[in-house]
Amino acid sequence: MSNAVVAIAGSSGLIGTALVYALRATDNRVLRIVRRAPSNADEVFWNPDSGEFDASALRGVDAAVNLCGVNVGAKRWSGAFKQSLRDSRIGPTEVLSAAVVEAGVPVLINASAVGYYGDTRGRIADESAPPGGGFLAQLCQDWEAATAPAQRDGVRVVLARTGLVFAPSGGLLGRIRPLFSFGLGARLGNGRQYMPWISLEDEVRALLFAITHDELSGPVNLTGPAPVTNAEFTAALGRAVNRPTPLMVPGFALRTRLGEFADEGVLGGQRVIPAALERSGFGFHHNTVGEALAYATAPKDT
Repeated sequence: MSNAVVAIAGSSGLIGTALVYALRATDNRVLRIVRRAPSNADEVFWNPDSGEFDASALRGVDAAVNLCGVNVGAKRWSGAFKQSLRDSRIGPTEVLSAAVVEAGVPVLINASAVGYYGDTRGRIADESAPPGGGFLAQLCQDWEAATAPAQRDGVRVVLARTGLVFAPSGGLLGRIRPLFSFGLGARLGNGRQYMPWISLEDEVRALLFAITHDELSGPVNLTGPAPVTNAEFTAALGRAVNRPTPLMVPGFALRTRLGEFADEGVLGGQRVIPAALERSGFGFHHNTVGEALAYATAPKDT
């Protein structure tokens, strides 16, 4: 993929930063949609809270990517924080979907999450699985529904249901790797909940693949091909950093510390597989959790 113009909202986050780099490295132009005054010709201002966005800025764009959304685990859930999770996703998606239609952009890649499926326990879920219950599942349903104007107008919309992203810096591993490095890594609760994961490298490759492959539309799971339980992940990360992981954090302690998020975001999980990607011929660079963690924990070049 080269010589395309891709507009990205949410370009400053973990995934967005890596996607911008990958697009520019292959001679594509990136138009960053930002909430501040633009600093160059490759930035365009919007205020999704008020709906302010000049759709004409997207004319000639080949694809739009929406990665907006406050991290669901950024703080303990309160009514106000849960509302911010909704506001940071649904409003921007509605604004961008309408702009994509007005400007004639043919492709919209919209972030979503595996939380759509609720807690699947041991049941395998591909893209045909129904939504689950709980706040996160409803959030994902409403988030995806906000793309309806684009879907109705014939835009090819991909709903990128992403799992836990393993990156060399930042993200989940940025928060928990220091604990594991000090021998304090622990399984969470009984450890039987599934953790659908994907390496940052494969996440970006999958997004680029979705932009260029017309057969992909609707929900697409962006997860590695072999989901693991929390106990398996804990052991694998311990091996990656060469530290033992004999500890366990009981569920009641997590509920005390994290509140409602503990049950939905930590003690529950999704055994999700990337069926749509694999049917379309996408090949993962990291097929196992061990490979993904080796990539994410490899010593940085000096």
